[in-house]
Amino acid sequence: MPQTIPINDPRFTWRGMTSAEVANGSVKPWRIPHKEKALYDMNLVERAVMPTGIRLVFRTNSTTITGNCDSVDERSNIDLVVNGRLAGSVETVNETSFQFENLGSETKDIELWMPQFGSIRIDNLTFDDSAETSATSESTAPKWITYGSSITHCRTADSPTKTWPAIVARTRGYDLTCLGFGGQCHLDPMIARLIRDREADLISLCVGINIYGAGSLNERTFAPGIMGFIQIVREKHPTTPIALISPIYSPGRETALNPVGFTLEQVRKEVKRAGETLQAHGDDNITYINGLDVFDSDNAHLLPDDLHPNNEGYGIMASNLLGLLPRI
Repeated sequence: MPQTIPINDPRFTWRGMTSAEVANGSVKPWRIPHKEKALYDMNLVERAVMPTGIRLVFRTNSTTITGNCDSVDERSNIDLVVNGRLAGSVETVNETSFQFENLGSETKDIELWMPQFGSIRIDNLTFDDSAETSATSESTAPKWITYGSSITHCRTADSPTKTWPAIVARTRGYDLTCLGFGGQCHLDPMIARLIRDREADLISLCVGINIYGAGSLNERTFAPGIMGFIQIVREKHPTTPIALISPIYSPGRETALNPVGFTLEQVRKEVKRAGETLQAHGDDNITYINGLDVFDSDNAHLLPDDLHPNNEGYGIMASNLLGLLPRI
């Protein structure tokens, strides 16, 4: 008889998760402390329950892995990584279970990459009747936190390992925490506190596109907002490398004034100015990355809505950022 193990069993480890909402043995992974969600804007909360970048890891020699989960009508795939290599991807929309088969009977390191879009609650995993399942070794990989908008959240990537943060993390061997929140990158102080309080060897902040789109900060408040956000992070990460990244190319926005009188070109200048001001103030561990060096007008055809890259576009972002992000 196949053996079913509750998802809150200590043999299973969640990585890239901020908190776990546990109910009757099931787990819903969050990217903010879910018990404090009233302290966050509700639009951000709706994105924070989407587990982009979160992995469930363990070791097993089972030839089949089956999971039971809740049914959601809009949700990305779950990806299976075996011994560091992508081994499968399954759809989860309107499904109450997922399964990976023909995995071989050798003992292997398993990573289940959770959907980058849509929430998920998992009840248990089922294995072969004679399978042995154990906890994986504690990670010694460098810890990387990346914060940003929908362009970091990457809903339109084909699957969770195809987002640019996942590609960068897997290529460099980083332990990823992805804080990309579609439409909700507005330099919230609660997010600065969250980053401050997590272990990190590298931090990247992709800021500006949501602020431009919503007009949520202006010439008076934007650069000071960036600097204040970073200073909060610096309270517990005084020398951690921070990459400050301005918006990628977006046709129709480059020279168009938003409700507070910003163009996207001006937004980039303000992001750069904030970084240079912090450097002049003695912060030697700030790196500014121009978003146009990450994704420029030559790639405009990979922006189906003139804003969000498609799957190929996210691959280009990852390739360029691999050469631009500080190495640790």
